[in-house]
Amino acid sequence: MTESERNPRFDEELAGLDPEDPEARAFAAHLDRMQRCEPGFTIESSLRQVEDFADSSNRAGGLRYWVAALVAALIVFGVVVASWDIIVRALQWLAR
Repeated sequence: MTESERNPRFDEELAGLDPEDPEARAFAAHLDRMQRCEPGFTIESSLRQVEDFADSSNRAGGLRYWVAALVAALIVFGVVVASWDIIVRALQWLAR
């Protein structure tokens, strides 16, 4: 790992841990995600939160994976229903 790839947490909070250890790097990345401070109302932040949800659901296994898949399917179903409602109302409005 080069110096530019090194997480500064190993110098501050994780002093004494091996920065080459995959588990220590994963823990440092987890701490970075937990302490990320950004506004939640921007498009970029919303997409980043969806990305974090997808990454964490891919790492999960068993029941947690299926619950995450169900949540994603329900979100997609809600978008489809809302879109269908908008299309039907627009066609009704145009038919008048």
